[in-house]
Amino acid sequence: MIERFEQFTGAISAIYRYIQKLEREEMSKYGLKGAFAQYLLAMDGREVTAAELCELCEKDKAAVSRVVTEMEEKGLVVRRGSSYRAVLQLTEAGQQAAAFVRRRAVAAVELAGGGLEEGQRKALYEALEHVAGRLQEICRSGLPEEP
Repeated sequence: MIERFEQFTGAISAIYRYIQKLEREEMSKYGLKGAFAQYLLAMDGREVTAAELCELCEKDKAAVSRVVTEMEEKGLVVRRGSSYRAVLQLTEAGQQAAAFVRRRAVAAVELAGGGLEEGQRKALYEALEHVAGRLQEICRSGLPEEP
């Protein structure tokens, strides 16, 4: 059982590291931090509050606050209102950056999934969503005590 755990966590960790590396490399071409990629995609085409952005990106309030402030300073985001409930919206420059991220993300997903048949891809995503949901439940309720 431990081998399966190690294989799963090793693969997930590697995927996450590679995603972060790609985000850093691609966003640096735009003069931005890799962390901006997820936020740009989450805000693309919608107005959100910082609280909603926390949920969409699964980040804590402090992380969202730092990134939103940096994005504002770079002219990518405007904030309507002054509180945590202020509405955030991408500027034209932010929309262009989000379009760039979307194009690069689509290319990365296509290349990374190359060789998978559609049924395999569908099964993979369904399995990942299932595992993520179960892990979320475990985090909420805790692991059962050992027998």
